[in-house]
Amino acid sequence: MKSLALTLSLAVGGLSAYPTTALADNNNDRNTTPFGLSPLGNDDFRVHSPAQVELGKNLFFDKILSGNKNISCGTCHHTLTNTTDGLSLPVGEGGDGLGINRTTGEGDEAIVQRVPHNSPSLFNLGAHQFTVLFNDGRIFTDPGHPSGFTSPAGDALPEGLDSVLAAQAMLPVTNPTEMAGQPGENPVADAAAANILAGDDGVWELLTERLRKIPDYVKQFKAAYPDINSAKEITFVHAANAIAAFEGIAWRADNSPFDRFLRGDENAMSQNAIEGMTLFYNGKSEHNGMQTCASCHSGTLQTDHDFHAIAMPQIGPGKGDGFKGLEDFGHSRVSGNDADRYKFRTPSLRNILLTAPYGHVGAYNTLRAVVEHHINAIDALNNYDQSQAVLPSRRDLDALDFEVMNNLDVLNEIAGASEIQQLQYNSHDVEKIMAFLFALTDPASLDLRSNTPKVLPSGLPLAD
Repeated sequence: MKSLALTLSLAVGGLSAYPTTALADNNNDRNTTPFGLSPLGNDDFRVHSPAQVELGKNLFFDKILSGNKNISCGTCHHTLTNTTDGLSLPVGEGGDGLGINRTTGEGDEAIVQRVPHNSPSLFNLGAHQFTVLFNDGRIFTDPGHPSGFTSPAGDALPEGLDSVLAAQAMLPVTNPTEMAGQPGENPVADAAAANILAGDDGVWELLTERLRKIPDYVKQFKAAYPDINSAKEITFVHAANAIAAFEGIAWRADNSPFDRFLRGDENAMSQNAIEGMTLFYNGKSEHNGMQTCASCHSGTLQTDHDFHAIAMPQIGPGKGDGFKGLEDFGHSRVSGNDADRYKFRTPSLRNILLTAPYGHVGAYNTLRAVVEHHINAIDALNNYDQSQAVLPSRRDLDALDFEVMNNLDVLNEIAGASEIQQLQYNSHDVEKIMAFLFALTDPASLDLRSNTPKVLPSGLPLAD
């Protein structure tokens, strides 16, 4: 931890001044901001009560919400791995351990397959601007839907959810591979397999009934929600709202050197980081009008919240599309439009240094590797080094992991769908862009141990 903090200090510290854009002079007000970027403030984030956040923290780490009581949200989004899991593809229900030491499990309880998408980081998801989640965008704000959101749960998704982040929290518990378990293992798994989500026999009610039987949880729900007077009034919507409250408050990360620079501290970033920021947002003057990093990673959170095909490698079990069902057609699975094939949501780059591996399937194990992919995406796809994937080995799973990458016809389709141009950055530019990306790290995110409860109301063990 100390060496990483020192690296950050060297990368982003030092006296410097932004060369072309005037900075504000007092009270964090700004007359002009670099590239029209506005610093983040409290108004940009949702507000939640401490009681709701505390409840959400316990629920997030409690295995009581999984079918077999053997996995929690925190297993794949742990504080020790910076709200991710350090793997290219998660090992869900049935696995053992945490982070890169997690195994695929043993015997009849072993996992059936890897989770098809990389475990995303959870930083800043409490910001109002996040209205769509998942790599393929399969859950998003929709005022026309009774629940306020379109999601894989369809009409079963209940009303009363506070945000898209809360709506997202309803879903992992319904997924056999992630948290529910396989049919025949437990009632939650049976309901999930039958797609019974709501109602007395549905996944959400079965899990809520577990919570109602735990006195400490009932006490916490009453403290968090004034409308709850008895255990029977607790719903899974209350639980999802609390989990989202915890995620949004605990993992707000808007005090990076970049943030402080936007607020007027001219010394917050090194000269290399400032020049990297210019290259990131504006590119090089001699290539004016061409694509830059910010063509997709725009704004103060470095995301346009849109979907793009950038010839990203495809590894793992896929989503049932294309070649042997091992492909993932991305946003076209949601939009129904073939033009969206292989497009995935632009992630925010906040704390990006801390959240390897990178890409929707975690294909790249280092930040430099994924940056270099963006510079020449087609060449990077065709010369992808499979050894950098971080995947716990099991013979039957290993046999599937790279079938897509070993198929030239599929690679050509992925390359042909790419919309990213070869970016005009040289090795010196990459060094400066890397310095800027380092400057997106909030020092408070270097140690998240305080976000982890020591004991849980259910009495289940916290560590795997």
